[in-house]
Amino acid sequence: MIECSHSEGAENNFRVLISNYLAGYDIIKLTCMKGFNARDRKYIKDSVRQKLTGLELVEESRTELVFQCLLNYNDLFLSRVIKNMYGLVRSMLEDSMKAFRDYNVEIAEDVIQRDDDVDRFYFLSVRQLNAAIEDIELSEMIGIRHPQECLEYRLITKIIERIGDHAVRIAVNTQRMNSAVNPDNPIFKMAELSINVFKSSIDSITQEDLQTINKTVEEAKNISQFGISLESQKEENTGNVEISMVLESLRRIAEYSGDIAEASINMNVKI
Repeated sequence: MIECSHSEGAENNFRVLISNYLAGYDIIKLTCMKGFNARDRKYIKDSVRQKLTGLELVEESRTELVFQCLLNYNDLFLSRVIKNMYGLVRSMLEDSMKAFRDYNVEIAEDVIQRDDDVDRFYFLSVRQLNAAIEDIELSEMIGIRHPQECLEYRLITKIIERIGDHAVRIAVNTQRMNSAVNPDNPIFKMAELSINVFKSSIDSITQEDLQTINKTVEEAKNISQFGISLESQKEENTGNVEISMVLESLRRIAEYSGDIAEASINMNVKI
């Protein structure tokens, strides 16, 4: 158990909770001698519920909030967490581009709301990986073959979380637009390529054929270059900041996918 003193501001308190959750503490007590005000108490409880898997409020008083992590790692194979995280982010990307194409602000808002779920998977994976570094038996239980893989998996999950951020960015830019985008705009081809290479990069995590993984790395580079060429043309994008921002996000998604494939290559090196 770890006991944390109250900090100024609900967001600061929640950051303290996150850091201790990621460090692997099962019981986290947050105390405030002056007592929590209603707004801070609600913010902390709601944020924990939305973002920290398995962490439940078990004791509450005017001056204390006690949370306990009830996770069972036997039910949380790492590959399953990554698969679920990928599936969520991919659906966010597809929906954000649909919203962008059709100028559908309701779909865009739904994508933004799903970002909390991505954070939940990310924080869960980091907690798992931090614990696995210290516990060989646990690392084997969740599917880690060697402790050094924890570093690569940490990188992969962070990249997936960042790709989710770009899906949100696309949705936000959709909300800022005034009309739908011409369906013949090459940005939609860029989106298709970026989403496909993202899938290939996730597939590479369990792929042992280095030639196939390297092909994904090169494909990601080519898609990024395609995005740069579209940016330089600025034919249909002239005067539209939102389209340029979406194009930049799609290019970054392709580059991040290449980084995932490179991490997969690193995990294939026999130690």
